[in-house]
Amino acid sequence: MSIDNADEEYVFDEESGEWMPASELAAKQSQSSQVEVRDAVGNLLADGDQVTLIKDLTVKGAGQTLKQGTLIKSIRLTGDEQEIDCKYPGIKGLVLRAEFVKKR
Repeated sequence: MSIDNADEEYVFDEESGEWMPASELAAKQSQSSQVEVRDAVGNLLADGDQVTLIKDLTVKGAGQTLKQGTLIKSIRLTGDEQEIDCKYPGIKGLVLRAEFVKKR
């Protein structure tokens, strides 16, 4: 449901129970949808960061073990506060838990 004004479209925000400009509501929703992803020692992670593994990890389906100290370059956040998407040679679709990495 929306009310169209000559200058800007207004939409009803169910959370606050108020009508507000659509651009304000979109900014509010994008701000609340961002999650903080932290590594094993509490450092804030962001897209493009490099991380190092803090323990040996067996990769399911790849028959390979990533050793402690392995550098993973250019991570991507998935929207989950504990998962990061990574690229590693020889392993497609690698997703690591943030609790097993440390920001470099």
